[in-house]
Amino acid sequence: MVPLGWALQAAGHEVNVMCTPCQTQPVSGAGLMPVPILEAMDMTVRGRLHNFRMAEFGSWPFSELPLHPLTGKPLDSLDEFDMSAWSQENHDWAIGVTTRSSDAAVDFARWWRPDLVVHDIMSFEGPLVGKVLDIPAVLQLWGPVGPDDGVPGAPPGASFVPMDPSGAFPRHGVGQMGPHVYEHVIDPSPISARPPLKAERLSIRHVPYNGPGARLPHGESGSAGPRVCVVWGTSVSGIYGPASFAVPRVVNALAGLGAEVLVLLAGADRELMERAGALPPGVRLMERTPLHLLMPSCDVVIHHGGAGCAMTALTAGVPQLAIHTGLDQEVIAGRIAGAGAARSLSNVQADEGAIRAAVTSLLTDPAHAIAARKLRDEMESQPTPAALVSSLSALAQ
Repeated sequence: MVPLGWALQAAGHEVNVMCTPCQTQPVSGAGLMPVPILEAMDMTVRGRLHNFRMAEFGSWPFSELPLHPLTGKPLDSLDEFDMSAWSQENHDWAIGVTTRSSDAAVDFARWWRPDLVVHDIMSFEGPLVGKVLDIPAVLQLWGPVGPDDGVPGAPPGASFVPMDPSGAFPRHGVGQMGPHVYEHVIDPSPISARPPLKAERLSIRHVPYNGPGARLPHGESGSAGPRVCVVWGTSVSGIYGPASFAVPRVVNALAGLGAEVLVLLAGADRELMERAGALPPGVRLMERTPLHLLMPSCDVVIHHGGAGCAMTALTAGVPQLAIHTGLDQEVIAGRIAGAGAARSLSNVQADEGAIRAAVTSLLTDPAHAIAARKLRDEMESQPTPAALVSSLSALAQ
């Protein structure tokens, strides 16, 4: 969403970004104005709670138990955490979080009087503000997964539409939260990998934004063989546990392929990788580097299925292997693989043999590279964020 914010500002519009306090620095660091008034449960804790429920229901895919939802430590038994008791004890707190967040969003919007709201798929405050102020609220997707997609492994009817546990919509007199609130959706996906949408689709060219960083002199490969980039989401291991950290498996699987392997990791994942032992020849552990600067020099990228990595690879026209752990990652991986530009493996099934076979196919079968370039060309044919500003301005009239 950052490049669209830049485009709106460059066109003379005033842009404020409602966010949680922990997002203040990333928003201001991107050159946008944060309004840190929202509240939300920590995403890592939310993810661990979801995983614990999966384990209770018998659908947790890994042989190791999930992490303790609150401490993040490995569990020896599900009896070490009482989900029912925790839910009862924290029900009022959780409802209070969403109540305060939604009311703060409405109060600020009534004071500031925006003409348009642009929000992501996790935000129910965005469409709420749109309904309360009777102004357009436009959903911007991260990639090829949308509100009309089902959730893999979830009961029929489950979707990625956020819930309204505090009843903010009826409390403010604007009906109920649901898929019907989305009337306009900004979609950066290539045409061949679009998600289904009932709302009006506003196509946009994806402009990668991978945070701040420096351009380092590693653009040219030092190897005569192919260059493979391995990048892993910073939250995956913290939510799903060490068993989900597939990078050591990937590095071992690539041994003997004659590839130069660049591994991009941060924080705790770097520590996990360093504890795994010495890196094989031809493997480099990179410092924090904006992915879009490195991607054009690569022949294959391997990642966890997150929208940021997948869309950056699509923009560069690079074939990709997505080793997904579920939810939106699985949808994104499947959609790009269905268009021929990727291979998709579930994390729990991605052993070294499966990874090696997938990467070998991506490197040797020209159909994958052709499909990746086709999707890149489709994305380049879509309106830039600057070009979309006029359409958004018309909605706001």
